[in-house]
Amino acid sequence: PSAKVLAFLLLLASVPAVAWADGDRASGRNAAHKFATLPEGVRFPEGIAANPANGDIYVATFDFSAPNKLLRYNRNGNLIAERDFGPEPLLGLAFRDGHVYIANAGNLAGIGPARIQRIAANFDSASPVGNVALIPVIGAPADRQEGNPDGSSDTIIFGANAPAPNAMAFDASGNLYVSDSFQGAIFRIANATTCAIPCPAVAVIQHPLLATAGFPPFGANGLALNGAGTQLFIANTGDDRVLRLHLASNDLRVFTESINGADGIAFDRSGRLWVAANQNDEIVAVNASGRVIMRLGAFQGIEKDGSPDGLLFPASVVIVGDEMFVTNLALPLNGVDGDETEEQVSRWTISRIKLP
Repeated sequence: PSAKVLAFLLLLASVPAVAWADGDRASGRNAAHKFATLPEGVRFPEGIAANPANGDIYVATFDFSAPNKLLRYNRNGNLIAERDFGPEPLLGLAFRDGHVYIANAGNLAGIGPARIQRIAANFDSASPVGNVALIPVIGAPADRQEGNPDGSSDTIIFGANAPAPNAMAFDASGNLYVSDSFQGAIFRIANATTCAIPCPAVAVIQHPLLATAGFPPFGANGLALNGAGTQLFIANTGDDRVLRLHLASNDLRVFTESINGADGIAFDRSGRLWVAANQNDEIVAVNASGRVIMRLGAFQGIEKDGSPDGLLFPASVVIVGDEMFVTNLALPLNGVDGDETEEQVSRWTISRIKLP
């Protein structure tokens, strides 16, 4: 070989090799590493929240066929507590003032009303769970008109679905906003940390843009407030959109769209809005103009232990410092046996992503 080739080969030989742990394979798009594996038999992690003071991560499960759990992990991914919720499926979580708030959708399983609950952040298996507020039945939103390129329009008529409290977000004053995926609404629980229980959950807005006829069949979902607390951003999963609600005027508009299965959302310290695209197995960053500027994570297959390598149906996100934690819901949805990757999963995981 020529002198140039020999020099290049010597240079390569001098570069140290990088060892990657199982599930942490180097890839341009796969920056998602395994943070924790759920206990055996515990499935479908959906909601997630964090205690910023000590780094504890809280995870809730959304399972209609096995007991549901609220899990608490320390910053190293070690399970330190779990609380059994039995057959009641759980959705979003939020942390505030030493408590974890829980969106309990037990009504979808025919168990109790739709409600927001809370538990002490340092809970154990016997800690009491309190009911904060019931989510009222308000019926279906109005019909929606969708325009077509030829100038015609289609009408979507929404059914009167049961309440489905999904995601939550606190403002600086302690008011709690709750999305309702089936009733196409946003509720607010004023002074949720101190109000007299049961606290009233009042509809801030019910709107056709907050419902969906798409897939997955969840409308209003992930919630995040801008830094000033003046605008509430709302993911609509079935419509692949993120909406923006100006709280002072109740003006609701599409902020960005074509995010495949927009689910959990969160702002980072740089003002980027991170969106879990659950049908694309990735997390995307959106700038202030609604343009996608970055994509992180990918699905890389099923590990030997039956857990996903990378992201698989990422549902909810929480940011702690410069790290993002993501629940891999890995939930089969189409009802056809054997044709979904999610059906191969036998152990469920939480991923961790270093924010660029």
